[in-house]
Amino acid sequence: MTTATSIQQRFSQLQQQGRCALMPFLMAGDADLATTRATLLALEAAGADMIELGIPYSDPLADGPVIQAAASRALGSGTTPGSVLAMLTSLRGELTIPVILFTYSNPLLNRGMEDFCREAAAAGAAGLVVPDLPLEEAEKLTGIAASHGLDLVLLVAPTTPSNRMERIAAASRGFTYLVSVTGVTGVRTSLEGRVAVLVQQLKGMGSTPVAVGFGISGPEQARQVRDWGADGAIVGSALVKVMAEAHAQQADVAAAAGAFCRQLRSALDD
Repeated sequence: MTTATSIQQRFSQLQQQGRCALMPFLMAGDADLATTRATLLALEAAGADMIELGIPYSDPLADGPVIQAAASRALGSGTTPGSVLAMLTSLRGELTIPVILFTYSNPLLNRGMEDFCREAAAAGAAGLVVPDLPLEEAEKLTGIAASHGLDLVLLVAPTTPSNRMERIAAASRGFTYLVSVTGVTGVRTSLEGRVAVLVQQLKGMGSTPVAVGFGISGPEQARQVRDWGADGAIVGSALVKVMAEAHAQQADVAAAAGAFCRQLRSALDD
């Protein structure tokens, strides 16, 4: 019997408790890696179940303006994939929740799939999200990632045809990432009602949990995603914006992130 990964274990625990996973996203190196390190710990303390950690990239196709700006700040401070993994390594024994790395295919292929997965696993990562990797390439990477104990999480969009959705759901590991909007990441005032149908459609395709991201702007939308039956709510741009505002005001960025995360946690548990 295959041992469950840390992502699978966490979702299993939450499902037994009847709870929805809170999965914040932040950009590594925004404004610097010391801030990222402190924020990761603050998010866990504030009730995050898993964290999606972005590796900054110069051409982030799936990212909206808030996360693009965060990536630019991170690159400007000298953040590299290697330095992100070194920072994550330094948290081993302190950070206990799964960390899922969000990266694009170019840095991944540049480093080599095998090498990247080995280094990510050694640093303590639990999974990978590669939004611009075609399904056909992802199916190859899934096996490489799994051999290092990593879950390769695949994305489904509102425009994905149902037959392709089935292939993605079958190939995705840990959970399936349902993009709630057509377009890039960013805070939205409302979520598309069709997402509720897509959540149920995906859940009918197998036992892999479904997490919804792209466009969740605050506690009310996180609760809405939970009520639609999603197993997880991914909050990115809204959190990155809170952190950027705290930094601009010379406030404690990690504390601001933690306070926002607690609001989300409260909404999901309400």
